[in-house]
Amino acid sequence: MAMATKPWAILLCAALIVVLAAEHQASSEVLASAQDLTQQLYGTTQGSLHPQVELRDIAECGSRCYTRCSATAFKKPCMFFCQKCCAKCLCVPAGTYGNKQMCPCYNNWKTKRGTPKCP
Repeated sequence: MAMATKPWAILLCAALIVVLAAEHQASSEVLASAQDLTQQLYGTTQGSLHPQVELRDIAECGSRCYTRCSATAFKKPCMFFCQKCCAKCLCVPAGTYGNKQMCPCYNNWKTKRGTPKCP
């Protein structure tokens, strides 16, 4: 009787291995797509950059601000205020213009006159 159940046990184990392998592949694909989305949004949502306590963090804001200010004729003031906003908000909206809804702090910080402080 024990010999008759062995082929079924082997088939059952093989089927279980196939199912587990398929689940692992599916979860790997979901994880990869989640990581891609995280990398796309990195630095564009509020608080997603690291606080500026190290040299690499200043460079992180600098590279984001360089991209943000690349299309303006007023690069020096744009970079100054962008880096100031990045240090406070820990984010810089994507692109050279707009997209401020991704970073509410960046969008809501105003001057005394009520105009946007952050470029």
